[in-house]
Amino acid sequence: MQQDQTTPIGGGLRIVSISTVVVMFLVLIMGALVTNSGSAEGCGASWPLCDGKLLPAANIHSIIEYSHRAISGIAGILVVVMTVMVARAYRFRREIPWLMYGAVFFIVLQSLLGAAAVLWPQPDLVLAIHFGVSLTAFAAVLLPTVIMFQLERGTTHREKPISPGLRRLIWFSVIYVYAIVYSGAYVRHTNSHLACLDWPLCNGAIIPELSGAVGIQFAHRLAAALGLVVLAWLFCAARKERNERPDVYRGSIWSLALMGAQVLSGAYVVLSHLTLTSMMVHSAVVTLLFGALSYVLLQAMPEYRSEARAKAVQAPARA
Repeated sequence: MQQDQTTPIGGGLRIVSISTVVVMFLVLIMGALVTNSGSAEGCGASWPLCDGKLLPAANIHSIIEYSHRAISGIAGILVVVMTVMVARAYRFRREIPWLMYGAVFFIVLQSLLGAAAVLWPQPDLVLAIHFGVSLTAFAAVLLPTVIMFQLERGTTHREKPISPGLRRLIWFSVIYVYAIVYSGAYVRHTNSHLACLDWPLCNGAIIPELSGAVGIQFAHRLAAALGLVVLAWLFCAARKERNERPDVYRGSIWSLALMGAQVLSGAYVVLSHLTLTSMMVHSAVVTLLFGALSYVLLQAMPEYRSEARAKAVQAPARA
């Protein structure tokens, strides 16, 4: 397929893909609301029913937990529908269906982890994985949507390769930020949010006693600070190639800006003493950050070439 050709998105697929991305974002936000509002046991040790009933009890925690389950169910249906539609419409571009197959896998895994957390007590390390899996599912529906809109405009911008060094740095940035996300989820599940009562110091110290909840909180803060350094490094590296790959450069700007917003929202969580608003903002920003970095990683990948196109390109060389 030539890069100057366009592939319009069907009206139905356009609606489904955008809806799936939005609903997956809401799943992450609702999951954070469940944890941060203390509603994880709002439906008791019962799944998929709520306290053994089809409808939740008339209390806020049951309603929040049940709403999260309902939205997750809607997301699952949308992901399956989008996968079927994509598999039919984009057979020539197999990276899109394969990303959707990944989305199906991760949303099923997310549901199983959620069910396991309800039915059986889980260690904090395992509970922290849930948010990371949800982020991966979100990225797996966001990226196919991005590619489809790029193809509709005629180019993915990936025909010009980036340097190997920049590609390695992008991979490192994504993996490192994912580790920060995991450490933040671990802070949340161990109730270590206010182990440090001030910011940027920790209980008045630059380096506090590194044990228990204080150690967990301080390690997350240190990881986030280093995350700013990593994404500033990525921005500088992408800036050198901005003329050839402005898409990667723009993505690095958004990633760095959102990393800064994430650090500030973390400070807001501490200084506001865990208001629900501050914690929801913190979760929303990290979701957008991971989405931006996932886009940068996508753009770092070589341009997809179907087998038919590859053979057509190789034929003149053999002749």
